[in-house]
Amino acid sequence: MSDDVVRVQVDALYISDSRRILATLIRLLGDFDLAEEALQEAFAAAMAQWPRQGVPINPRAWLVSAGRFKVIDGLRRRARFDASLEQIASASFDTTQDGDPVDPREWEGRGVEDDRLRLIFTCCHPALSQEAQVALTLREVCGFTTDATAHAYLLAPSTLAQRIVRAKSKIRDERIPYEMPSREELPERLNAVLQVVYLVFNEGYYASTGESLTRPDLSAEAIRLGRLLAELLPEPEVLGLLGLMLLQESRRAARTTPEGDLVLLEDQARSLWNREHIVEGAALARLALSSGQIGPCSLQAAIAATHAAAPSVAATDWARIVDLYDRLAEVAQSPVVEVSRAVAVAQRDGPAAGLSLIDAILERGDLADYHLAYSARAELHRRLGRTDEAQAAYRQALALAQQDPERRFLERRIAELSG
Repeated sequence: MSDDVVRVQVDALYISDSRRILATLIRLLGDFDLAEEALQEAFAAAMAQWPRQGVPINPRAWLVSAGRFKVIDGLRRRARFDASLEQIASASFDTTQDGDPVDPREWEGRGVEDDRLRLIFTCCHPALSQEAQVALTLREVCGFTTDATAHAYLLAPSTLAQRIVRAKSKIRDERIPYEMPSREELPERLNAVLQVVYLVFNEGYYASTGESLTRPDLSAEAIRLGRLLAELLPEPEVLGLLGLMLLQESRRAARTTPEGDLVLLEDQARSLWNREHIVEGAALARLALSSGQIGPCSLQAAIAATHAAAPSVAATDWARIVDLYDRLAEVAQSPVVEVSRAVAVAQRDGPAAGLSLIDAILERGDLADYHLAYSARAELHRRLGRTDEAQAAYRQALALAQQDPERRFLERRIAELSG
């Protein structure tokens, strides 16, 4: 097998499986930095050996075993000079009699013991602040760049990086175990875990940067984790989150043109929406909302279900959506929720009503770097026939947008208003 063919396969495996492999290595080695080292060693070994030996039947298990073996072998050698490493090496070292890595098929995902989900719960340990929990998980478990994670939190990358370093140090220094919490401990970690899974989904549904509007791999992974959570802890907010993700994912095929350009909700061909996702998601939304334990995921799922039930934007029950946003603001107040509510108010009461709400949010200084607030403001000015104000707001949005399809959309809007 040629080096080029193997490189393509190894690159594809890195994209699809590296974070799951890392999660398993962290569990086995008990250390973020050692696991990162093992991950790199494993992929380097694959490039060296697979052209001669062929790609193994279970490449992920091979990579876990090879990475673990190489790092532990290195620890054993270093332990001769540093006795503090001996315990780690002894606890983790495991080979066959001839010294080859043990086949780790038993380390594959096992129901609620899925390694990636296990690691998310570890990163969401209550000893860490909630901001650190989410930041660490997005960066280390889900593979977000520091910039992308900072963008999701509207933070400076340097601030976010400091949080991640402190969180990793605390896990190491306080010996926080890499294990699933007991059923009694699950609820106190659930909110942070739900945040993480939904932020992963959002990055897949609406990528923060890059050439593509979406990242289907991240959305699929978030939905997979959501299903695991629903099996583990079928509480209303978990069901609501899974329903919300399925309802939003149902629109994927209609959200871009064949060339990858953005298509607004009002222009989407709803015949392209995935009906199976809508049926399952709407049922989960109803179940979550009927529980009486109303939380932000349940309410957002209900909003998405209301959109999915309508044949068009004009026929959407905007009064219900505004009411749901009012309830959402009570349980999860945020300026981003306020902007979404303002857009719904504009649909119900007219663009001027929505515009006054968005202006008030921006005048407070909230969301000064949030391009979607300026984009919404521009759209409402455009509908009111205020060309100059619309152009200015579109330019503000364009200056902040980091995603190529969105930038092209904003440039088209500016050009249309200039013509």
